[in-house]
Amino acid sequence: MSAASLAGAVRIAAPAKLNLFLHVVGRRPDGYHLLDSLIAFASVHDTLVVAPAHQLTLTLDGPFGADLDGAGDDNLVLKAARALAEVAGQPAQGVLRLTKRLPVASGIGGGSADAAAAIKALVKLWRLTPTPEQLSSIALSLGADVPVCLAGHVARVGGIGEGIATVGRLPNCGLVLVNPRVPLATAAVFKARQGVFSRPASFDRIPNDVAGLAAALRNTNNDLEAPARALLPLIDDVLEAIAGLKGCLIARMSGSGATCFGLFADERAAQSASADLAARYQGWWVAPGRLLNATDDLVPL
Repeated sequence: MSAASLAGAVRIAAPAKLNLFLHVVGRRPDGYHLLDSLIAFASVHDTLVVAPAHQLTLTLDGPFGADLDGAGDDNLVLKAARALAEVAGQPAQGVLRLTKRLPVASGIGGGSADAAAAIKALVKLWRLTPTPEQLSSIALSLGADVPVCLAGHVARVGGIGEGIATVGRLPNCGLVLVNPRVPLATAAVFKARQGVFSRPASFDRIPNDVAGLAAALRNTNNDLEAPARALLPLIDDVLEAIAGLKGCLIARMSGSGATCFGLFADERAAQSASADLAARYQGWWVAPGRLLNATDDLVPL
């Protein structure tokens, strides 16, 4: 994207989505699983820049840009742009550049966050005024995680992802994200899940401090962790490594994996622990940061 094409551009972050807990509570007749999850966002993020153009194009860069299957029709960012344009009754036009910093197929909603960012950015670029119902319909058509990424705030999520309930604010909290650089397909993890369904989590309120948050989360689970570990035993090593870091309050896998996270008292403690882990496991993706209460907290980029 040239300097000239940046005239009138919109720049937006697409933060990683974290399942602080994830209970699989049932399954619909059509095969979709019903979930109960507490979802937050991380300061670690992709970046999307959109600018005016007469055609719709997408370029990819960043550490994980080459891991995507190019900018073909199946790319969620382009799907989001076309879906929004169709609802608005206008051509899908714009030059888009996605800087991919989040690993692909890693359980932190990177593609969903990118799609939500595209919707938000193009609404602004095209000066649209879609209704909340239109935006919700577009988001759910793109994937189960897109609605909460579009909402952009910490939420209790139910159904297949469409049930989004606002909850209290999270305490200030440091965070370390770790991925062994091995992709893990969500469908394969759900297929490998066995046993009875869980009950919804007993999690009535968010504690005021990070130690209390970690203690409350220990009474919940990620029900996809066991099948993911069976498919990729390396997740055991990742969780053990995170749990062994100085100051780690809880270590857990996010989503369908293989990304795992550790919570820390503050961002400084997370940065120190991250440096130690990255030095010992140089082949892993290790990223320090903090939990966000809303994606809008991540400004300026």
